[in-house]
Amino acid sequence: MPTLPPYRAADDRYESIPYRRTGRSGLDLPALSLGLWHNFGDVNPLETQRAVLRRAFDLGVTHFDLANNYGPPYGSAEANFGRHLAQDLRPYRDELVISSKAGYDMWPGPYGDGGSRKYLLASLDQSLQRTGLDYVDIFYSHRPDPSVPLEETMGALHTAVTSGRALYAGISNYSPSRTREAARILADLGTPLLIHQPSYSMFNRHVEQVAEGESETLLDVVGDLGIGMIVFSPLQQGLLTGRYLSGEVPAGSRAATSRFLSADSISGTYLERARALDEIARGRGQSLAQLALTWVLRDPRVTSALIGASSVAQLEDNVAALTAPPLTDEEIAAIEPHAVDGTARR
Repeated sequence: MPTLPPYRAADDRYESIPYRRTGRSGLDLPALSLGLWHNFGDVNPLETQRAVLRRAFDLGVTHFDLANNYGPPYGSAEANFGRHLAQDLRPYRDELVISSKAGYDMWPGPYGDGGSRKYLLASLDQSLQRTGLDYVDIFYSHRPDPSVPLEETMGALHTAVTSGRALYAGISNYSPSRTREAARILADLGTPLLIHQPSYSMFNRHVEQVAEGESETLLDVVGDLGIGMIVFSPLQQGLLTGRYLSGEVPAGSRAATSRFLSADSISGTYLERARALDEIARGRGQSLAQLALTWVLRDPRVTSALIGASSVAQLEDNVAALTAPPLTDEEIAAIEPHAVDGTARR
């Protein structure tokens, strides 16, 4: 790929993409945000990464979502983002919402994983160093750690905010009851819980369900507490795209290479449901991926959906979902028999 010229953001970058308020906070997020979980590690071409980031911001995507161990290898997505920030986006820092997380395995030994204060704050300092940032806009506890008191984990988020290393506190992958308790602890400390980041898609509908041992859904909790929700994997690791509709698993695809998705997912049940959804999408003038994004954003309690993009064309196709009309009641009813939780695991 040829070297890209110096960057100047598009003048019309705020004219088309919709923004949504994050719960009852003062923060607006774009309806689609760019996740750097895949495609921004050292194994991915830097010029492609750079082109995707530039185009995303030109389209009004102001939120870039990271975590300490995104790559591969661990830390490389943050380091690469830092390079692109220095090259292109630094003049626009005050127009960007940049998040990072800690909670999963990052470095060897007892202090490189989990929910301890030691790990979370050390990881945040490392993330700031890798990205070249003075602060992140949102710092998340990436997962609950039952072995650590929740007060300690939330206390670390509170310190991240009060020390100026983060503007807002978030959590990811927490149950409804733990979300309520986390919000209570943070409120008592004086730091509101801004946002929750769960997985959610047509084939993974746990946020709508009352799980065993719970009394309410996660959507109901965030709505009641005024917490935003930003969902990851809205395309179910690519299963809600056209990539597998033929029944084949292309070489280099997520199902062929990722530990998060296997070729076994391309089952007869999956194909029947995905093809039916694709037909509904085509009836609306959308791709299957665009329909899947429109669907997760149908609920106003969902602030934003995280998309990954391995190319500018893929990014543009996903963002085009935001120009489609809202789903009608009839379309939602037609989708329902095919949007079945657990399809990706069958």
